[in-house]
Amino acid sequence: MRAYLKPQSNPQKVFFKAIIAAFAVTAFAASSAAIAADVKKAKAAPVRAKGTPDLTKDGEPNLLSHAAMVFDPVSGKALYAKNAESAVPIASITKLMTAMVVLEAKQDLNEPVIIDSADIDTIKNSRSRLPVGTAFRREDLMRLALMASDNRAASALGRSYPGGTPAFVEAMNAKAKMIGLTNTRFVDPTGLAPGNVASPQDLALMVSEASRFPQIREYSTTPELHVTLPNAKRSLGFNNTNALVKNSGWDIGLSKTGYISEAGKCLVMHATIGNNPVVIVLMDSWGKLTRLGDANRIKKWLENNSKQMAALTRKEG
Repeated sequence: MRAYLKPQSNPQKVFFKAIIAAFAVTAFAASSAAIAADVKKAKAAPVRAKGTPDLTKDGEPNLLSHAAMVFDPVSGKALYAKNAESAVPIASITKLMTAMVVLEAKQDLNEPVIIDSADIDTIKNSRSRLPVGTAFRREDLMRLALMASDNRAASALGRSYPGGTPAFVEAMNAKAKMIGLTNTRFVDPTGLAPGNVASPQDLALMVSEASRFPQIREYSTTPELHVTLPNAKRSLGFNNTNALVKNSGWDIGLSKTGYISEAGKCLVMHATIGNNPVVIVLMDSWGKLTRLGDANRIKKWLENNSKQMAALTRKEG
């Protein structure tokens, strides 16, 4: 194909046209760069629109989680509830019950447990950095299950229980019944199965029960953990799945996150706010930071109303 050039009848006119065209190209490039920067900034912005109030018109926390419960473990009273009575998938919140069953069975925490191919997730195909065939102390598996929410660790804990995983799940449901969880059912020790369900109301009781175990409090709130694999040249670093445990503004005594598509983003905590112990349950949050934002809104709400809340919940015992 040939290229044809149009005759230039007026050199001066062509010169000015070239200058105008160059200016237009430069302006367009600058405008495009500005638009791209705005788009990037918008993507990085929080999901919640700026100016959205922390409280509703009724003075309650403006939560984006589908279901929630704020519970006073001392009085046994709910401070706030949202869709709190319906059973919903609980994802890795399950691992709190897994840890309780292991501890109450008084299994040897120093005993080595080998990661088996049966511990590979075939439900959600989630990944783990714990190699099949590697032995870990039961205590380390519990740490990794609680703070890093490792599914192979939780699976190995259930599989190494006397009677194997079926007996372990049976013990989980028996424990749930014993502490009065009426809308709770477990089918596996990891939480990967959507059949693991509970109501936020039940989860508040479960968190209160789990907080009685010093190991669960410690392991679930450990900010990070380094594990050296056998024959490895370096250690593997694991971070807590709840970023709030590293926040100096929070006093968190127990923590657990969870996520599968059926459950959404979940978070439960036992914390001290305004000098009062409180259990926070947030279920089916959307977006990466929504559950953390909801937790902070609850904290602010309680801090602003700590005296009134204390009088309300402790009146009449």
